[in-house]
Amino acid sequence: MNKPLTPKQAERLQAQIAGVKRRLAAEKRRFGAYDDSGGYRYLPPKLYVRLGDYAGGLRYTRWFDKNFGDDIGYPDFLFEWTILLFKNGRLKDAERKAAQTFCCNTYLFDRFFGRPLVPRGMWEGSNLEMPYLAELLPYSSQDPELADFADWLRHFESTAKFMAFAARFVSIGQQLKGADDYETRRALLDERRALEAGL
Repeated sequence: MNKPLTPKQAERLQAQIAGVKRRLAAEKRRFGAYDDSGGYRYLPPKLYVRLGDYAGGLRYTRWFDKNFGDDIGYPDFLFEWTILLFKNGRLKDAERKAAQTFCCNTYLFDRFFGRPLVPRGMWEGSNLEMPYLAELLPYSSQDPELADFADWLRHFESTAKFMAFAARFVSIGQQLKGADDYETRRALLDERRALEAGL
């Protein structure tokens, strides 16, 4: 659970955000494009959430989407993006981003709600079957600042639409784990891509 920030701590976080923006702008000037091999572009949403500056965070994610549109990010980054969308009242967008977060790591919601991280027996071709990555998530449903978000996410993941989506996504991952032939794997991967695209 996060303690309230002191003015000095808030200043430091704002300085960190400004530093990331300066670094990325310098890369763009120098290379004509972003060459962010250090992954600095993923840091600001965490800082905006910590500051409680949800409007600023949403502006940043719009900029990120415009400049890194093909970059899916990391599970915690997507989770933070979901928080920012929710806190700005963009509920339909938050639903899509929450589903995208689930696809990136199926354990983050469990971690957020303090539920046991039980392996789902999925294919380990990405972050999907790595519960230990979810353990790094620094957010909890017990954080008073995230209480409204926690209520919303709890409701969203219990909807029939999301439960059907999640069950099929996990099922495909489990089938991929045992699929040896090329055609079967390709068909399953195509189905998973279509499922994710329909978010």
